[in-house]
Parts: sequence; C-alpha cells; structure tokens
Amino acid sequence: MPLFSILDVVALGAFIVAWGGYAYLNERSRASRGGLNAIMDGYREVWMRRMLAREQRMVDMQIMASRQNGTAFFATTSLFAIGGALTILRSSGEMAAIAADLPVGIETSRGLWEAKAIGLTVIFVYAFFKFAWAYRLYNYVAILLGATPMPEAKDTPEAEAHVVRTARLFTTAGRHFNRGQRAFFFALGYLGWFAGPLVLMITTVVIVVVMWWRQYKSDSLRAVADSEISSSSRR
Repeated sequence: MPLFSILDVVALGAFIVAWGGYAYLNERSRASRGGLNAIMDGYREVWMRRMLAREQRMVDMQIMASRQNGTAFFATTSLFAIGGALTILRSSGEMAAIAADLPVGIETSRGLWEAKAIGLTVIFVYAFFKFAWAYRLYNYVAILLGATPMPEAKDTPEAEAHVVRTARLFTTAGRHFNRGQRAFFFALGYLGWFAGPLVLMITTVVIVVVMWWRQYKSDSLRAVADSEISSSSRR
C-alpha cells in the first residue's frame, strides 16, 4: 500500500508550487517592484545616504542592533520549532492515536504521520538557516556602518561606492530574513496536512492570500508608497 494517496501528492505538490510561486512573485517578478519589501529596500539606501551626512551615528547603530536582536530571536524560535517537530516525529504513534480520537476523527497511518513530521522539520531547519545567515549578514552590515566615511567625505566616489555596497548587503540580509519568515508562515499552512490533504490545500491558499494582501494591498503599503522615496525605489 503506498504511503501517500493521490490526493496527498496533489496537495503537497500544490503547497510546494504555491511557496515557490509566491517567492518568485516577491523577489523576481515585475510586480514585486510595487510590493512592501521593494519599497523598504529603497528606504534602506536612503538611510545609508542620510547616515553618511551625520556626525553622530549612535542611533544608526542602535537601529542596526535591534535588527540583529530580532533576527536572533527568530533563529532561536526556529530551534524550538525544530525540537517540537522532532518530538512529533518521535511520538508519531501516540500522536496519530490522539488525532484519531479527536471529534473530527483524523485517521492516518504511523508512516504517513512520520512523513508529515519530517516535512515540518525540514521547513523549520530551512527557516533556521535563513535566519542564521541573515543574522551573520547583519553583523557584516554593522561592520560596514562602522567603516562609513566621515561627513566631510560624503561627496567623494569612495563614499558613494560605500553607500551602494552597504545598501546592497543590507538588502540581501533583509531578503534572507524575509525568506525565513515566509517559511514560518508556510509552516502554519503545512500544519493543515495533519488534518488531511484537503485542509492542506485550504490552509495554503489562506496563507498565500494573507501574505499577498499584506505585501501589495495593505495599509502598511499605502503608508509608505505615497512618497518620492518609494517612487524612486520602483524605477
């Protein structure tokens, strides 16, 4: 008897395609230029240019430290999530029995439950690597902030090149952080598979719609979109 039913394969395939498609939409498509992430990338460069003209840069370093602390928090949370997923894997027999006793009566084999738990673990491991790499990149950005030329040299080619390279590294760090968060969101959708393939497809659609709305239709986007900075970031 096969481990996965045809419906399970279809639901898992739809989940993977939705994740990959949304990632492409957010990072490589033309539509991404009007998204919240792209606009904030523009603000990162603006921040670097304005910092260049400041004598005192302690506030900039404090903001950078807050970014590092936030990323470290998510990396630590990923480790806890991996532990939880491994616990589900180790206790797959007991968990499957408990699920079968629920009012909805989720019937599943131990092998299928273990396969689902392994998939959940993989997602959280991926998220951890993304957050850990983003944390390291933010450390590199902090070093570049410390190496920023003094205000009297702000109009030199060296200062311009330094602003560009710092903003690019900052944007790269933010991209990896976003990928880690995206993995968290899709992990929530993946949990629907434990209730069945149809639930997985429904939760996947819900997650994609919610994330798309926040990126391209939310009040947060409108708050930052109506400005010269955001307009220049889309060009």
